[in-house]
Amino acid sequence: MELWRQDSVHRMHLLLTNDDGVYASGLWALYRRFATRHRVLVIAPDRERSAIGHAITLHRPLHVTEVRVDGGLKAYSVTGTPADCIKLGILEILKQRPDLVISGINQGANVGINLNYSGTVAAAREAALYGIPALAVSACGNPEQRCEEIASFIETLADYVFKNGLPSGTFINVNLPDIPLSGVKGIRFSRQGLCLAKEYFEKRKDPRNRTYFWQGCDSQPAAENPEIDACALAQQYISITPIKTDTTDYRFLEEIKNWGISIINDGLPSKEGED
Repeated sequence: MELWRQDSVHRMHLLLTNDDGVYASGLWALYRRFATRHRVLVIAPDRERSAIGHAITLHRPLHVTEVRVDGGLKAYSVTGTPADCIKLGILEILKQRPDLVISGINQGANVGINLNYSGTVAAAREAALYGIPALAVSACGNPEQRCEEIASFIETLADYVFKNGLPSGTFINVNLPDIPLSGVKGIRFSRQGLCLAKEYFEKRKDPRNRTYFWQGCDSQPAAENPEIDACALAQQYISITPIKTDTTDYRFLEEIKNWGISIINDGLPSKEGED
């Protein structure tokens, strides 16, 4: 497979992906912005894979197809998940590891608990697992009319990442409010919120009178703490959050060691000293 689009000036090798599918406008806004200065390759799902989380494909084959998008620009379309796209790019398609992976521009924010479900975020996390700096980029509302200016901001942020680097196993989650950049109040370096949205299931009947459920939820509540990602967005700031791939609770790890759990003859845990 061919590697990178050849441009006159090369500073970074970038891999772009998303969870909205290979034809999504936000993905190609990033491409157009970066391809003037960098080597850029697009490897993205063949269809929308929103809210698929960090799923990977194990029980069916993955097909990679070369497609032409946005006036003839080449991309690789994958019959898998965003995380699959990163794995295939690193392990099969590319002969050189990218300097940076960017996932997005996603339609809709990915803040708070939604980081656990987002395919956009999962692609960046997958890159970080391989030790490659990565950005997950999302924007509130429908950012189609703002994609070009968002891509411009992300180019500036990417230059900072390339210059300063990221800790191993860390990636950056970026969210922009649903307003033009000219109206943004600034940037907040925020932490992930953990407020649960109000979720529910609608119970329905299909034409054969079989019960099925349709999941829904209200908007994720915006925390009042300005240090939290959702609050930054609600107050019309850009939220930038560093996320670690290591999810160990190190403080509690030391506490649980003192619980005195051991194995007895029947294989069941018990407290130390218990007969």
